[in-house]
Amino acid sequence: MIKRISVLLCILLCSLCFPYPFSAAENTTPSGIPIEELEEFVDDYAEEYIGSTVAGAAIIAIKDKQIVLSKGYGYADIENQIPMDPETTVLEWGSITKLFVWVSAMQLAEQGELDLEEDIRTYLPEDFLTKLNYDEPITILNLMHHNAGFEEYIFDLLFDSPEHLVDLEESLTLAEPEQVYRPGEVVAYSNYSTSLAAFIIEEVTGQPFYEYVEEHILEELGMAHSTIHLPVEDNQEIARHKGKGYFPGENGDFIESQPFYISMYPSGGINGTAADLARFAQALMPPDSENTSLFQENRTLSELLATSYAPEEGVPGLAHGFWEYDGEYRGLTHSGNTVAYSSNMQIVPEDHFAIIVLTNQADEVDLSHGLVDELVGKGEREVQENLPSTSEVEGSYLSARRTYHGFMNLYAYLAPLHVKPINHNEVEMDLAGFKATYVQTSPYVYQLKSGDDVFIPSNVMYFRVNDGAVEQISTSYADYLPMDKSNLFLFISFGLFIWFMVYFLISPIVLIVLAWLRRRKRQKTVSAAKWNWVLTLSGTALAVNIVILIARMLTNATRPYSELLPHFIGNYIVTIISLISFVMIMISWKKNRLSKMQKVGYLLTSISSILFIAWLISWQMFA
Repeated sequence: MIKRISVLLCILLCSLCFPYPFSAAENTTPSGIPIEELEEFVDDYAEEYIGSTVAGAAIIAIKDKQIVLSKGYGYADIENQIPMDPETTVLEWGSITKLFVWVSAMQLAEQGELDLEEDIRTYLPEDFLTKLNYDEPITILNLMHHNAGFEEYIFDLLFDSPEHLVDLEESLTLAEPEQVYRPGEVVAYSNYSTSLAAFIIEEVTGQPFYEYVEEHILEELGMAHSTIHLPVEDNQEIARHKGKGYFPGENGDFIESQPFYISMYPSGGINGTAADLARFAQALMPPDSENTSLFQENRTLSELLATSYAPEEGVPGLAHGFWEYDGEYRGLTHSGNTVAYSSNMQIVPEDHFAIIVLTNQADEVDLSHGLVDELVGKGEREVQENLPSTSEVEGSYLSARRTYHGFMNLYAYLAPLHVKPINHNEVEMDLAGFKATYVQTSPYVYQLKSGDDVFIPSNVMYFRVNDGAVEQISTSYADYLPMDKSNLFLFISFGLFIWFMVYFLISPIVLIVLAWLRRRKRQKTVSAAKWNWVLTLSGTALAVNIVILIARMLTNATRPYSELLPHFIGNYIVTIISLISFVMIMISWKKNRLSKMQKVGYLLTSISSILFIAWLISWQMFA
């Protein structure tokens, strides 16, 4: 009896001196929510959004390699009232797929078959990349860090029919972007970079990338309800359990999305269950006593999750393709978006915690980022003294992830990031109407204080300042660069666009009325008048063509480039006709006896046409 009492006293003493693992105080999320209260917390949080802003969600939380929450919210199929189920509902993971590229690359690096710091042209067919503008080599690490220097290219990425799908090599050739930044200098999130890395893996292994992933990751981890091979319809079991995707409609309604397909599938093609993604997360955080099933040695996993790029010491960067998150603990995360699905996965290795959110809603942020932020917590940075004035970072900035060549370059200027000082230590960020307040914690390092959930992935921003001017803003997923066009230029450009649309859509009506009046008076039509008709109708044709082009892109931004080619050819043809008409009017000017009204009208049309053509050239509306 005395011996038993002594043992019990020893256990009690140890539990007081060493709370873990006996104390329940450690059994919390990184933000401090007790695990036994986690389901209630998530239920209350999700209730505000499910059925109103998002159709459904599958949510899984992991603590100490145990699943502590696995629950579906809302519907995978609204019409048929099929509930969301983390175990069986198949959803699109979007860009979380990229992590499988980076894990594959690390597997091959571990085996000595791939050098992360070697020039990628070593592994590619000769002259495979034709639009490189810098001599510096691009490495696998550059691809992982999204700083190979590629511009954004949105065409031939997504299709509304599987008939457009081509193999990975052809898709990379078809959609090769221009290299616009020097390698290693600017982070610009790139689907092309990831798919290029996957193609390199194909070249090294001699097998299609999807076969490699299925053999070395999906089968290895028992992810039986997921596939990276498209189209999904080829796998009847996966297709049968796939949840429908939705867009938000009016009055809380949801509009079902049509299926979309991606040729560069390594950038966002996995379809799978939340439970399978949880298996992947668990493999990334094995207990100290176990070996990961992803690599031959755990040190490769440690290398994978170690910081490989940071814009500044103490500022979150990347860990071989995983984005670092400045939370209560260091998080490693990746989110994803497809046409009608959103996702987010974050692991917190220090706390042995992971959270997975999959939704069937386009551009969803409240659950995929807002809930995740609540569970992993916000890192509290100590605010230093004598910090630089916030006025130094004031200005407008464009995302480095943008199109430089072609008419889509215009889109970047429609939603710049505006930074405005609030006081000596806080600034307001405004991005397309979404706003947030950031506080400066150390020189030129700003942390999110409050604001819209869209800013959560960029919860820390670093302003690189040289001689009092901001050269670059480093955030998650993409850097920002100073606006390269003045507000005056943009204002004038917008005003001219409105003028062209109004003038050339109304002028034909005016000319018809004037022609009818001349006919009543039996006045002869001079040659200058005929060429003015041609010039006016040419301007009208250009205006209508641009309006239709914009409307088509707004209704479906994933059109293949081939569908838009007729618009650009039309612009060339009509521009040539316009220039010929302008020359003929100038030639006829002295030959014909023109009234003052005719001279004013022809001159106005001529000037408007020339300015319209100049406007089209400046905004690259010919390609």
